[in-house]
Amino acid sequence: MRIGLYPGTFDPVTHGHLDIIGRATALVDRLVIGVAINRDKGPLFTLEERVEMIESEVAAIADRTGCEIVAHPFENLLIDCANDVGAKLIVRGLRAVADFEYEFQMVGMNRQLDNTIETVFLMAEAEHQAIASKLVKEIARLGGDVSKFVTPAVREALLARVGRA
Repeated sequence: MRIGLYPGTFDPVTHGHLDIIGRATALVDRLVIGVAINRDKGPLFTLEERVEMIESEVAAIADRTGCEIVAHPFENLLIDCANDVGAKLIVRGLRAVADFEYEFQMVGMNRQLDNTIETVFLMAEAEHQAIASKLVKEIARLGGDVSKFVTPAVREALLARVGRA
């Protein structure tokens, strides 16, 4: 069984994330969505809320593709998480050149830690390349329309969290 790991904070999960998840299912039999705890980022949603959002949003993708998709919270090194879930493939989404520079460094470090785990980069579709969770949260806080960037369920949760529901 080919197992892949797609890590992130997913605070909140966006159309860009879902695009990468959907396309990653063509590469693996089981896709683990690694939901990073990362207290340093000060997430808007709790870990439990982010896991619940992921599980809800990926159900249709799993049904459509036949790929098993599961959410897995983690707080350890990415390589350790990959080993914990049996993943030999790490999936990373890229939006721009700046993303690549950071990811290039991460791959080099991860290869030093465990050279049996490969990293695959998937470019976000053009309409999703500008989407960043951080910007989506800011738009919601300032009263803008986030419906182009997230699903209706995530939009409602986001607006409720920022007090704009």
